[in-house]
Amino acid sequence: MLDIESAQRNPFAPGLLDGKVAIVTGGGSGIGRATVEEMLALGAKVAICGRKPERLQETAAALKGRGDLYAAPCDIREPAQIAEFVGRVVERFSKIDILVNNAGGQFPSPAATISPRGFEAVVRNNLNGTFYMTREVATRTMLEQRSGSIVNVIANIARGFPGMAHTGAARAGVENLTQSLAIEWAQFDIRVNAVAPGVVESSGMAQYPPELVAQSRRRTPQKRLCSVTEIAHSIIYLASPAALFVTGATLRIDGGASLWGDSWPIPDA
Repeated sequence: MLDIESAQRNPFAPGLLDGKVAIVTGGGSGIGRATVEEMLALGAKVAICGRKPERLQETAAALKGRGDLYAAPCDIREPAQIAEFVGRVVERFSKIDILVNNAGGQFPSPAATISPRGFEAVVRNNLNGTFYMTREVATRTMLEQRSGSIVNVIANIARGFPGMAHTGAARAGVENLTQSLAIEWAQFDIRVNAVAPGVVESSGMAQYPPELVAQSRRRTPQKRLCSVTEIAHSIIYLASPAALFVTGATLRIDGGASLWGDSWPIPDA
């Protein structure tokens, strides 16, 4: 029988990230916060940002004493805010070794009822924001220091994303961006990878109807949802020296969902 409790424990060697400096966007909750907790435990210095200062403050207070953590608000849709945030991180830590592009957001909706404003908002956040942050970190530190690891958090888009076409389009853009930058920046020893979670049991699930979540569980071959800690472990693997020869890859963490079953009911016309 699968021991889920064991899967939640940190499987990495102590000190794996000693001396490393990481930025985690959207680090105040969900996958981002779980990643921050694990990185601090492994010796990294971590900077987090998000649009909600109160959430960042809550996380910083909860993790006080666990390691060197810097938290500041930043809207990744705004390049000027990103430049200011990254500048503060460099001023405090002198470098950036790891970037986890976790911030994003979407809402369930059939494509026919997504407004132009809603579509643009999701693409601007999930795709544009990821590029703005990645470019700033790379040009500010990683290209010059000729090293770095970037991990983009996308979604299970292997067979499209019916029911959320706006984020499917944006996340597919990020996956292609991941591949493009992996090639462009390989000469600088900067690795760029992505993780594609399936349905994750996190605070973000509150906006989805319970029946949709239950349906997703049934349609996942492993018959369960993923935990934020399991996603964090995959992110850390890709960011760590254990994956030094891995770049341009997308790691699907979905219990087999991308290979089997229907994700969106198709009614008769």
